[in-house]
Amino acid sequence: MKILMFFHGGSTNRGCEAIVRSGVALIKNQYPTATVDLISWDPKSDKIIPLVDNIFLDRNQTIKKYTYSWLVSAFKLKLFKDESYSLQYIHKSIIDKISNYDILMSIGGDNYCYGEQPTIYELDKLIKKSGKKLVLWGASIGQEDLSPQKIEDLKTFDLILARESLTFEVLKNNGIQNVKLCADGAFTMEKEELPLPDNWQISNTIGFNFSPLVWKKNKDSRQAAFDLVRHILKTTNYTIAFTPHVIQADNDDYECLLDFYNEFKETNRVLILPNNLNAIQYKGYIARMKFFIGARTHATIAAYSCLVPTLVLGYSVKSKGIAKDIFGEEKLVLSLKDISDSKKLIEKFEEMKNQEQEIINTLANRIPEIKKMSKKAVYYLLEA
Repeated sequence: MKILMFFHGGSTNRGCEAIVRSGVALIKNQYPTATVDLISWDPKSDKIIPLVDNIFLDRNQTIKKYTYSWLVSAFKLKLFKDESYSLQYIHKSIIDKISNYDILMSIGGDNYCYGEQPTIYELDKLIKKSGKKLVLWGASIGQEDLSPQKIEDLKTFDLILARESLTFEVLKNNGIQNVKLCADGAFTMEKEELPLPDNWQISNTIGFNFSPLVWKKNKDSRQAAFDLVRHILKTTNYTIAFTPHVIQADNDDYECLLDFYNEFKETNRVLILPNNLNAIQYKGYIARMKFFIGARTHATIAAYSCLVPTLVLGYSVKSKGIAKDIFGEEKLVLSLKDISDSKKLIEKFEEMKNQEQEIINTLANRIPEIKKMSKKAVYYLLEA
C-alpha cells in the first residue's frame, strides 16, 4: 500500500508536524509494510519527522503566457467557459504524483473552513478520475463552512475521518455519508522531556499560548490576554511559561509571546520557551505544567493528552468539538468573541483552577478512550 499525504504546509507549524508525525506512526504501527510519502510546502522543516519514506516539494504553479499549457487553458476558457485546466495546473506538483499511489490522503483537515476551494475541488476530481482512493484525514468543518459545491466535493471522497463529533454530525446532517468519527492522531503522539529551565517551578508552572491568528481576528483579545496574565501573577504564586507552537513567518507565536514576556519579565515569574523545539519537545514541557491556556489547537491537544487542565482560546469548530468529546460539553472553551472580555477570561481561569482535580479525573477517564478513537482512523483507512 502506497500513501501520499498532501496539503501539508510544513512543520514550522508544530500542529501540522503533530498531524503528520502521529498519522504516519499510527499507519505504520498497523501496517508496517506501507509506504507513506509526504508532499510539503516546506520539506526542509519536515526532516525532523521519523518514519516518512519520502518528502517532496509542493508549490502552487502558475501558467506562463504563450506556453502550450497557456494555449490549452485559454482555448477551454474561451470556447467552453471551462477553467478546470488552469485550476488543476495550480496543483501540478501533486497531480504529477497521483499515478504512483494507491491512496491520496488530504491532511489539510481544516482547509474546508476557509471559503470556496475551486482548485481543491478540481484536484479531487482528478484523483477520483484516476481511480485512486481519496481520503480526508482529521477533518474539522462547521455548518457555516458548507456550500452546495463544497458538499458535492466532500461526497466524492472514499472516506472522511472527522476528528470530533461536531464535524461528524454536521457532515451527516448534510447528506455526506462517507464519514467516520475518530479523534485527532496527535492525542497518541509521544513526548520528549528536555531539562527544565532554571526558573521553572516544578508542579507550579502553567503554560500560556497565544497566536497572531487570534489577535488578527479579534484585535481586543490581546489586551484581555494581558489582563489575564496580570491577574494570574497578582493572585497566585505560579510561574507562567509562554509557549509558542507555530513559528512561521507572519504567523509566529514566539514574536507575539515575546511581547508578553517583556511586559512581565521583571516579576521573575515568567519565562518563554525557545522557538526551535519540535512538537514532541513542546509536548514534553506541556506535560509537566499545572495548567495550560492555549489558542493553538494542537498545543491544547498536547495538554489534554497529558492530563493537564486546559483553558482553550477557541476560534473554530475543532476546539469546541474536541472539548465536547472529552467532557460531554464545550467545557473551558472561549469563543473568538469572548476572548476579548477580560472578565470572562479571568472567570474561566478561576473555574479551571477551582475544578482542577475534577478535570484531571475526567481526563484520566476519557483520554484513553480518545486515544482508542485516534487509532480507529487507521482501521477505517484500511477498510476504505
